[in-house]
Amino acid sequence: MFLSVFDMFKVGVGPSSSHTIGPMVAAARFLDHLRAQPFGVAGLKASLHGSLAFTGVGHATDRAVILGLAGFRADDYDADKAEAELARIKAEHHVAPDGLGQLRFNPSEDLLFDYGPALPGHANGLILRGTDAQGDVITQVTYYSIGGGFVLTAEELADGKNSDTGPAVPYPFKTADEMLAMAANAAKSIAAMKRANELSRMPGTDLDRGLARIWEVMNGCIDRGLTTEGILPGGLNVRRRAKGIHDALQAERGMNLTAPHTINDYMSTYAMAVNEENAAGGQVVTAPTNGAAGVIPATIRYWLDHVPGATSSRVPEFLLTAAAIGGLIKFNASISGAECGCQAEVGSAAAMAAAGLAAVLGGTPEQIENAAEIALEHHLGMTCDPVKGLVQVPCIERNGLGAIKAVSAASLALRGDGKHLVSLDVAIETMRQTGADMSEKYKETALGGLAVNVPNC
Repeated sequence: MFLSVFDMFKVGVGPSSSHTIGPMVAAARFLDHLRAQPFGVAGLKASLHGSLAFTGVGHATDRAVILGLAGFRADDYDADKAEAELARIKAEHHVAPDGLGQLRFNPSEDLLFDYGPALPGHANGLILRGTDAQGDVITQVTYYSIGGGFVLTAEELADGKNSDTGPAVPYPFKTADEMLAMAANAAKSIAAMKRANELSRMPGTDLDRGLARIWEVMNGCIDRGLTTEGILPGGLNVRRRAKGIHDALQAERGMNLTAPHTINDYMSTYAMAVNEENAAGGQVVTAPTNGAAGVIPATIRYWLDHVPGATSSRVPEFLLTAAAIGGLIKFNASISGAECGCQAEVGSAAAMAAAGLAAVLGGTPEQIENAAEIALEHHLGMTCDPVKGLVQVPCIERNGLGAIKAVSAASLALRGDGKHLVSLDVAIETMRQTGADMSEKYKETALGGLAVNVPNC
């Protein structure tokens, strides 16, 4: 089983990896599908199903599909160009992606929100269609946005989770137990094994450059969030708070009366800064999703800014360790809020962050695994109730708590020997079972919880 660190950490745009990045990726894949056909199409149609329909407008899914079909990509998104093109498409009713010419597409008629039953493969489904000059469908593909910006066609989903067809990797662990056994046999750290796996697929220079880019975007997102004021989009008139809280913390720095728990305020504020940027549609890194994008950056920033001896040269070790844990969770359970609730997003992020922090603090593989288990266990059973509108109010709050729990879990694990009754594998399987048992309305559907009790006005 191999998932690259760059699968777990993707540069994209807010507010949702499942509902914004995923549909944009699906649209790009559909354009490639059209380019490969022996026939041409004259127009495009799209339909959104399940959670993509119910939370679509609030998560900018419609915008993502429109812009994706116009050729925009999440990893190099230009907001100003996107706004101009969106306005043109709505006025002129066509897109013109590279290599396909001008294609008829009127968003008000050709983009359907289907509020009926979800498609059978996953809660986040969309169908993209190509039409002839008379408007008849001549080709269509069903896509599923399965969390964290990952997209599969219906056929790929039916083939199973482990569809990796690349060359064999030296450490193909599928479970935490296998990971620990391989680490012991090879006398390597989790990060070293993950790095070796990555190097079997790409040159070292590309890996190092990519890891540096991931942290650059994460850190830049924190910095923007800490210096930006105003009202977040979405109709709820939610005021950005990260800058004000951070300014107050900086003013208190050095005062003898500062309470010890103030360090938690720093972690929460770093996470809040990221999630406010995400809610505003800014550039973020899926970690492993947009809804949980603040936990890992906040934990790394806490370590760099507040822990003696921390150095940015070890951030790649943190990211590689975190990605190894995230891959286990995704392969054996889910990182999708629509599938397993908030535990799959913030819980997974906290487990990844705890593992990464334990690694750079000198933890053994057993202690790292223990840290991830403690953090994930603390989030089991959390439901997802996104408030309608672009503002993901619960996510903004939970990311700060996720970072605090990650740091606490890493600290607890490092004070022990890594031996414990509940393994990470058991915690992951418990999360999967809990998600399967959870009422659909308490997942990422906007049909329960705060979504129905906070008016969108």
